[in-house]
Amino acid sequence: MSNLLERLRRRGWRMTAQRRVVAEVLDGEHIHLTADEVLARATARLPEISRATVYNTLGELVSLGEVIEVSGVGRAKRYDPNAHRDHQHLVCAGCGTVRDVHPEGDLLEGLPAAERFGFTVTGVEITYRGLCPVCGAAEAVESAEQVPESS
Repeated sequence: MSNLLERLRRRGWRMTAQRRVVAEVLDGEHIHLTADEVLARATARLPEISRATVYNTLGELVSLGEVIEVSGVGRAKRYDPNAHRDHQHLVCAGCGTVRDVHPEGDLLEGLPAAERFGFTVTGVEITYRGLCPVCGAAEAVESAEQVPESS
């Protein structure tokens, strides 16, 4: 679990009903919702919450470092509450599903000193891309259907 609500309470973050609902929607493991998905889930819990409040709250949570904004190539940004546990992301190129992954070893070892250009590297963000099992199976079926029959 991301324990987002607990972290925000410890920070003394002003917990209005709207902010609490956004944080509740985001709290959990492998949560990577778009802003519109957060809005839909928050509205289901608190119908009077506005789009602006959801977007502003997400922006504030990112600024505080309590939520990570995950950019998808050609897709909407997603919001990850697991900001305090080192991890990388695995993204399905088909449906956009995002999963947290925890590679072993020191990820900085993959960047030779000559490729650091004098930078003091303080963090690593790696996105693994591929097809989830559902999209992979669908692609296999689609490929099989496109193979011309021999005469």
